[in-house]
Amino acid sequence: MTETNTQSAAVSAEGSHKESPWQGQRGVTVIPAQVVAQIAAQAAYESANVGSNAGGLLGIGARRNFHSRPEAKCDLYGQVAVLHLDLGLTFPTALVSTLQQLREHVSQRVEHLTGLRVEKINIEVSWLNPNNQVRKALR
Repeated sequence: MTETNTQSAAVSAEGSHKESPWQGQRGVTVIPAQVVAQIAAQAAYESANVGSNAGGLLGIGARRNFHSRPEAKCDLYGQVAVLHLDLGLTFPTALVSTLQQLREHVSQRVEHLTGLRVEKINIEVSWLNPNNQVRKALR
């Protein structure tokens, strides 16, 4: 072993490892807010009954789409993320339980993949897509 290897592997009398000479020189991994937002959008898309707005110009001609990710934004405060999701849901659905499950899933995925703590998730439901079976029953 070389001298540097024995230094890093040395154990003190108390049984704890000595600090490596490179310990203070380690870098920091920085994840941009836009990347965290994309991870949150993908996690929301993985949840059932969630869709996004697609197409259109300035909101004109926009259609509801269950085959693309919803819009997401992220604000970072150190190691804390605050997420904002704009999405659509199928109707009828139990909103409280659906949104709670969505928050839990997005929070777990973002925390697991980024190491950041998700403090808050704001969800805006911008549209509801009625199920064809419900429409026939309402007529």
